Amino acid sequence: MSELFHNIMSTYALFFDGQMWVEVLTDPVSWGLIGTLVLMEGLLSADNALVLAVMVRHLPEKQRRKALFYGLLGAYLFRFVAIGIGVFLIKLWWVKVLGAAYLAWLSYKYFRDKRRETGEEEEQGLNQNSILIHLFGPLWGTVVAVELMDIAFSVDSVIAAFGVSDKVWVLLIGGMLGVLMMRGVASVFLKLIDRIPELESAAYVLIAFIAVKMLLTVFNIHISHTLFFVIIFLIFAGTILIHFRKNQKYTHS
Repeated sequence: MSELFHNIMSTYALFFDGQMWVEVLTDPVSWGLIGTLVLMEGLLSADNALVLAVMVRHLPEKQRRKALFYGLLGAYLFRFVAIGIGVFLIKLWWVKVLGAAYLAWLSYKYFRDKRRETGEEEEQGLNQNSILIHLFGPLWGTVVAVELMDIAFSVDSVIAAFGVSDKVWVLLIGGMLGVLMMRGVASVFLKLIDRIPELESAAYVLIAFIAVKMLLTVFNIHISHTLFFVIIFLIFAGTILIHFRKNQKYTHS
């Protein structure tokens, strides 16, 4: 038990290693991986930002901002803790298998549900009779609800991130920028997905690919960074090509 605690603390110590900062910030591959994490986070979480906005709509304007801000701080703290522990756990082969299986399930579930989609959407604020509202009051009850929702959203992203890289600072910078992306420029990604709806599906194809990549590492098979970036490019370039071909068919029909 003491060895486990020591290993986890050693991982957290890496967060404050200046040499690691230099290595990550001067390595183009690291920035490519960080960019991949941010893009994936943006595409997967764009609609999540709207969900959070709906959750706080029953509050006055100033309290809405407070609830979202405190939720953002909590999301950062969760990422810090999850990445610190995850860097140690992801070295265990069975954790990789479970992570790969979970990501594969997410991708499968998305495409399965997409076939059954009815297009119905609900926009309601947090239920005023919620137990959280009764326990903590309107503001702090909403903050707790937003925090729980942030954590739920973050779990998928954190697991996917470990399939992309196992470098602490790559994961931390990518994760932190991703959270900020979800809150700050979610509308940009929503507009992008509105213009090219297939991009959302492409994000889940990427998730399936990351699941395969993670599983292969269990057998000491590692996909090179070059091949990884080429496959990502092909996924999104192919998606855009398919979109424009569909539009051409609709235009000519």
